[in-house]
Parts: sequence; C-alpha cells; structure tokens
Amino acid sequence: MKNQLIPCILSLTLLLFLAPGLAGGTDIQQELSRQSTIEKVLRQGELRVGMATFVPWAMQDKTGQWIGFEIDMATKLAQDMGVEVKFVPTKWEGLIPGLLTGKFDLIIAGMMGTPQRALKINFTRPYDFSALQILANKKVAAGMDAIADYNKPEITVLVRNGTTAVAAVKQVLPRAETRLFMENGPMVQELLNGNAHCIVNSSPEPAQLALKFPDKLFYIEEPLMKQPISMGVRKGDPDTLAFLNNWIIVLRNQGFIKEKADYWWKSVEWRSRIE
Repeated sequence: MKNQLIPCILSLTLLLFLAPGLAGGTDIQQELSRQSTIEKVLRQGELRVGMATFVPWAMQDKTGQWIGFEIDMATKLAQDMGVEVKFVPTKWEGLIPGLLTGKFDLIIAGMMGTPQRALKINFTRPYDFSALQILANKKVAAGMDAIADYNKPEITVLVRNGTTAVAAVKQVLPRAETRLFMENGPMVQELLNGNAHCIVNSSPEPAQLALKFPDKLFYIEEPLMKQPISMGVRKGDPDTLAFLNNWIIVLRNQGFIKEKADYWWKSVEWRSRIE
C-alpha cells in the first residue's frame, strides 16, 4: 500500500505544480485572440484597408468612388465579415510602415510577399499572380520585341520606386539605365512623351495601356518574372492570418477571384467607368 501511495502523491504534486502554468497558458491564448485584428474589426464594425492607387488594381471612378480588383477583394472580405470597409489611400512606400503603426488593419494592394518584406510583416497565401512586363514606346523602342533588347547601356527603363519591379530590372536588365518614379501617372506620361524606351510594371497594366494607346505603346507578353500577390498583416497575429488564408481558399473555390480577375485583367469594359 505504501509503495502505491508514493506514486499517487507524486502525481498529485506534479498536477498542482503545473496547474497554474496551464491556466496561465489558456489566459494568454484568450488574450491573444481578443487582441487579434479580426476580433478588433468585428468589435468596431469596420475594416480599414491600406491600398495604393494603381490602375486597375485600385482607382477612383468618375464619381470619386474607389473601384478595381483590390477594391472588389476588400469589399467582399468586409461583406463576408459583416462589417463596413474603409479604404486608406497610401503611397506605396508607406504601406508597410502604415500597417505597423496601426494606420489600417491590413494591406490589400497587389503586394508580393518578398523575403525582405516578410521580415517586417506576415503575408497570406497568394490570392492571385501577377507578371512583370515591359511596356514600350513604339517610336523610341521600334523593333525591340525581345526582353534582351532592353539590356543595353543606352536603354532607359522607368520603374515605380518601392515595387518588386526595381529588383527585377536590376536582375534581368542590369546594363540598362533605370529611372525611379514615386507615382505611376507621371511615369506613364514620361513614356508617352518619348523620354524613355520602356516601363517595367505589373500585369495587367502593360496590356491595358497598350490597348488604350495603340499608336504610341506596345507591350512584350513574355514576363520578366511572375510574382504571387498576397495580403499583408501584422506579425504576432495567427488568428487573422488563419482566417484570411481560409477565406482565400473559399473564394477561389467559389470562382469569385477568377471572375474578378477576368473582368479587370482581360477586358476593358471598366474603362468607361473612369474615362
């Protein structure tokens, strides 16, 4: 009897010793859940989305309303959560700092989850894929139909600062002269004016602009590289990341993402809404 009692006493002692830790662990998990972005959004009834103006990802129509592929994605997300959506227009280079300082709840801006960016924030699984393509001036880049034609010292390439196109140009077109722009509009105008050979930008803009200005611009369908597009969330928030990943899977299976991609990427129907 004595031999059987000792193991029982030891087991009870161990349970008493571990109990506070187990309870504390549960409390921590509950607190983390309460502090997650998803829970805060549900409590506040509003989803704040950081985005950057980028045709046709996010832009304003003739009435000043936000439209575009990313706008549709964010609006659908808010609807499925049962909350209102608030768009927070932000310069591209300010998106990650804005997320970290709480300016908005997440980033939906056609952003690629590069390893460098992932050091600062977390990214969801990809909800779409984009390609970096060359959009060229027909007069200045006449006869230049291959990517290799642009890898020369006398070639001027325009790129939007802070985008993955900057690193792609350095890697694929290292010999070309690169000029950086803070905004997309002035960069496109510079190309239309014939002051550069090409722009390197994410699809579908090269194809869309070539359709819009057929007498002045053309694009090379072969991509410099393909890149996955993800949403950005703050680190230390596994609940939000898990929810968004699940939501992306459901929407992809429902065909919503393909439907929107076909509309914004493969048609020009939406142009009448902004012109």
